[in-house]
Amino acid sequence: MLWKCTVCGMTVEGNDAPDKCPKCGAPKEKFVQLSEEEAKKVYVSERTNDIHMEIIGYCDKIFRLCKEGIDLDLDPPCVALFNNAKDEIYTIKQRSKAEIAGHVGKGKW
Repeated sequence: MLWKCTVCGMTVEGNDAPDKCPKCGAPKEKFVQLSEEEAKKVYVSERTNDIHMEIIGYCDKIFRLCKEGIDLDLDPPCVALFNNAKDEIYTIKQRSKAEIAGHVGKGKW
């Protein structure tokens, strides 16, 4: 069974709700059991949410590499490439963040 804290939104697996929320400390009474359909949404979307978070992590790494390349200032075409990549990475990162937000809004978290 999957339980959701109505105070902070934390979900917890178990036969019963926990005595207190592991995130915010709310008491057991603040948990609701998710329906089978709601729980399925959470479980099915778990991997895609993880993929989006991993993409965001890679974007951060690529962004830092682009900044390093820009700081090295080898030549104008090289710097331009790093600047373009840096701008594209920001867009990719924001898309994944927006998708995660959409999943959360639809109970897929």
